Amino acid sequence: MEDRYIVIMAGGSGERFWPASRTKRPKHLLPIVGEEPMLAQTVARLEGFVPTENVFVITNSQQLAAVREVCTTLPEANMVAEPVGRDTAAAVGLAMLLIKEKNPDATLAMLPADAFISDAAGFRKALNVAFRAAEDSPSLVTLGIAPTEPATGYGYIQKGEAINQFEGQDVYKVVEFKEKPDLATAEAYLKSGDYYWNAGMFVWSVSAISNALSRYTPTLKSGLDEIENRRSAGEPLFALLEELYPRLEKISIDFAIMEQADNVVTLAATFDWDDVGAWPAIERHFPKDEQGNVADGSAVFESSSGNIAVGPDGHLLAFVGVDDLIVVKTEDATLVCSKKEAQKIKDLVKRLDADKR
Repeated sequence: MEDRYIVIMAGGSGERFWPASRTKRPKHLLPIVGEEPMLAQTVARLEGFVPTENVFVITNSQQLAAVREVCTTLPEANMVAEPVGRDTAAAVGLAMLLIKEKNPDATLAMLPADAFISDAAGFRKALNVAFRAAEDSPSLVTLGIAPTEPATGYGYIQKGEAINQFEGQDVYKVVEFKEKPDLATAEAYLKSGDYYWNAGMFVWSVSAISNALSRYTPTLKSGLDEIENRRSAGEPLFALLEELYPRLEKISIDFAIMEQADNVVTLAATFDWDDVGAWPAIERHFPKDEQGNVADGSAVFESSSGNIAVGPDGHLLAFVGVDDLIVVKTEDATLVCSKKEAQKIKDLVKRLDADKR
């Protein structure tokens, strides 16, 4: 497994989990679901799959210290901060450079920091199949999640014909990536059986992703080449990123490559998965009372139903005669929000940021 590497993307801001999630300690650095921070759970899930020194984390300068606190089993040098965010294509390019410097013949997986997966063994099995597919041919491999409902909050992957099989699991040609659909379209996707949720989990060889960047994002690749060349000449990585990274093209990996490339393949994940995208997601992971209320912390509900309560130890949240609310109490802020409007928390955070609050 020495030629296999994992790069965890851990630079998001987790705005939909305000006020618990903040710029310096966002969702993936919090135990939103489970006992440990989401990033720590992701690292633990990989134990035994690759050597510890082959696991890297890409974060940002504001979160680097907290990431190091969470990832105590990883070498400090394996946690690398972007000086500024340039979207996921630049992060993928940086990951490629980091791994290429270690092993130009390597294959690497790009994983999000904040997905909840309880079936660690099933996850490692599917990831192994994805690695085998990427090692067998210069493919760009993406893990798809078999949909369980007509979700409108995820992008979708349309699978085509089966072109290979590893360990009894089919690998399919990808026909097309689809943006987040409306309900009727999502229902059609679910009924057809030909669509997976896009979980943002990718596996590819260093050479395959390098070639894809050259072909589909030559401007971005040119900037990455300059970083690589000057790094090879002995310049320190931190200084190079400070100078050159802000100039890189800002574009997502889906738009830049995955939606254009003709060598993308997919396989169905054989494990449970939840991206825990907003506060209503915690209902799936905490017990409900007879009225459908959920509490993470101390709460009491009187003539109330369908509420979500999240508060610190020693602080009681009381609900009387209200339904379908999200109430989150932290040390310096309290959120009261309708569950159906939970996605708008992101807009609220932007407003608070603009008001310097």
